[in-house]
Amino acid sequence: MSSLTGTGTLVRLALRRDRVRLPVWAAVCTAVAASSAAATAAVYPATGDQQAAADSINSVPALVALYGPVYEPTLGATSVFKLTAFGAALIGLLMIFTAVRHTRAEEEAGRRELLGSAVVGRFAGLVAGVVVTSVSSLVLGLCSGLGLAAAGLPVAGSLAFGLGWAAAGLVFGAVAAVTAQLTKSARAASGLAVVALLAAYFLRAVGDSAGPRRLSWASPIGWTQQVRPYAGDVWWVLAVPLLVTAALLGVAVALARVRDINAGLLPDRAGAAHAERSLRGAWGLAWRLNRANLAAWLAGYVLIGLVLGGLAGNVGKMLDSDGARALITALGGEQALENAFLAAEFSMAGVITAAYAITVLIHLRGEERALRVEPLLATALDRRRLLAGYLLLAVAAPVVLLTALGLTAGLAYGIRTGSPGAEAVRLVGAALAQLPAVWVLAGLVTALFGFIARAVTLAWVALTTFLLLGEFGVLLKLDQWVLDLSPFTHLPKLPGAAVHPAPLLWLVALGGALVVAGVTGFRRRDVAA
Repeated sequence: MSSLTGTGTLVRLALRRDRVRLPVWAAVCTAVAASSAAATAAVYPATGDQQAAADSINSVPALVALYGPVYEPTLGATSVFKLTAFGAALIGLLMIFTAVRHTRAEEEAGRRELLGSAVVGRFAGLVAGVVVTSVSSLVLGLCSGLGLAAAGLPVAGSLAFGLGWAAAGLVFGAVAAVTAQLTKSARAASGLAVVALLAAYFLRAVGDSAGPRRLSWASPIGWTQQVRPYAGDVWWVLAVPLLVTAALLGVAVALARVRDINAGLLPDRAGAAHAERSLRGAWGLAWRLNRANLAAWLAGYVLIGLVLGGLAGNVGKMLDSDGARALITALGGEQALENAFLAAEFSMAGVITAAYAITVLIHLRGEERALRVEPLLATALDRRRLLAGYLLLAVAAPVVLLTALGLTAGLAYGIRTGSPGAEAVRLVGAALAQLPAVWVLAGLVTALFGFIARAVTLAWVALTTFLLLGEFGVLLKLDQWVLDLSPFTHLPKLPGAAVHPAPLLWLVALGGALVVAGVTGFRRRDVAA
């Protein structure tokens, strides 16, 4: 029997498991790319506007560090400057989770060993995971390029942009294939790969903003930018990520050859001889399982807050055309331009924070599918107490995250204006205004978990829909009733807008009702055994 026997069957199985995820992400990539191009064309229609925008962007080091420079003042380059590096990182993150999902997670769940007892080769699972990751990267990249071309941008530049995204997905999918051989758990494999992704983004940021520029060439995210879509289309750069991907896959195969099934090459850390007192209850268990993830999110929010606070003082330089000012005001605020910028960014932060709340509760679903919930409930632990531990984290952690974001943004912005204390208080309040919508999403995923546990992933569909409505609903001139479907539409655009308590109270009540319904449903439904 060949070591690759059964690869095709495993590929079809993996694609079937991703039959919802992949089309949804492809549609999102297409919509985001096309909408970005259309919005930029409306804001910077003339060549002079594009030149001014490029000069303004490149003159702000914090903005260049966050997104990268505009290499040429063309409509296409201006349209994708926020998408190129940041979008490549998101594609890389998605491919990391996809690769681990179809490799290490299969072993951790015991399915790989079960399949290995049949007519399946030793490397079939790894190769199948790599094939699915590669196909997903190419599909998402080509869909994004198609969206840009459909919006009227040059086809060659659109293809270069899409292939750059695909290249980033290939590289980080291969990185995840390597880390899946090193660790015994899917979470650790994903964590190591995400650290590599963050390091790559940091290298690119330093190289683009502070120099030397060769640091950008040391980063897979930087390679995506060096393709320079709509700014010369440097095709040969795509050979670099392809060669690195091939080398990483060779390493992954070599590591898979020398390790045992269900084992990792890195030694497991010995646990404590006695459990901590905090592990005596459901809350302690939920905290233990999620604390590392929360710490990583908190560090990211602190960093983003500092960047946003620094950018707010330079927003006037970036938006010096009437169309640009009208756009940012429509998206985020009603008063000063700086307030409008911060309000728009806090609105995006609210959506991202809702994603964190969803991951916490979906983690409990993962514990149930791994058959670790039923043994807990066989003890004196009540179902409501188990779910309450995760709910407390999903409700309270967003408070901490948004407080950290508002505090750091307020301090950074206040240092520029001379009143850090007052700005910190003001922006903490503005950030916390996102909480009612976050709690509605937490309630939605709780209700899905309580009644139809296998449908919890629909919460991601809802969040993606709300994100698209918030980002592009105004630009696409959708009817107000469509925009009102998103709970984020009913939040005050702080800082700068008036606060009306009624919509906030209704959102809190809706979130609470969904939580109560979910708890009630969980008490009555069967648990995976």
